[in-house]
Amino acid sequence: MASGENDLAKFTVVIPTYNEVENISKIVEELFRLYPGISISVVDDDSKDGTIEAVLALQKKHDRLELTQRDPSKRGLTASLMEGISSVKTDFYIVMDADFQHPPASVVDLMNRVSGGADLVVGVRINREPLTITRRIASTGAHKLASSYLWLCHKKRSHDLMSGFFGGRTDVSRKVILEHGARFEKKGFKVLFDLLKHAPRDIRLAEAQFVFGVRAGGESKLNSDIIISVMKQCGLAGKMLGTSVQLLVISKVARVIGLLILVAIFAIALVMGTIPHSPTP
Repeated sequence: MASGENDLAKFTVVIPTYNEVENISKIVEELFRLYPGISISVVDDDSKDGTIEAVLALQKKHDRLELTQRDPSKRGLTASLMEGISSVKTDFYIVMDADFQHPPASVVDLMNRVSGGADLVVGVRINREPLTITRRIASTGAHKLASSYLWLCHKKRSHDLMSGFFGGRTDVSRKVILEHGARFEKKGFKVLFDLLKHAPRDIRLAEAQFVFGVRAGGESKLNSDIIISVMKQCGLAGKMLGTSVQLLVISKVARVIGLLILVAIFAIALVMGTIPHSPTP
């Protein structure tokens, strides 16, 4: 057991899924093996590959496993996690993917940070090798853009805003979602960026390093659209620019090259204060 000194009954692991039938049973069983007593909440975005049926079968064995089947008309990773975090019944939560790129054995490190007093903890990747070149470039560009925007807004930043492996005090994150959720980019990929953008300036932020793993099965849903999504999260100007690029640039290669140039220009403009940003709550 890798639980450390944590009271596991105070933790819920939130796993967003969309067509993860190859991974979901394995990740759920491994988490319950490592952390007996935790709760797991699977938030499914209308999977059609048997993911839902796999979770329903698992519920017959695990009474601390919950399944939320979301409205298909409201599909979106950020929207899924907003719903998942808001529905958590325990004091703390951890968000992770189902594909084992976020190692189950590293969950305890995030648990230690939040149970030790952090309001929000971010898993920081110490390696990027499992990413394709395109995803690595897109992730780096999106991180730089998000980090520049948070700096301009005088908000707390992490060294890895795109990791997707994070956790926190449920009451703190729920309050941010309830008060500012209408301004989140619900069809986006990075709810962590929205949480930090709207969180109080004095939020207690911590980090925990982890080794980023190779995807165990299925296909990644992320591509160059991540940069467009993050751009839309950067105030009104970013939303307009991101929408324009999404509509006008069709070629994936041209989109990546064009977006990298735009990210550099946009980030510089943000830092110089020539682009207005959303007012700090």
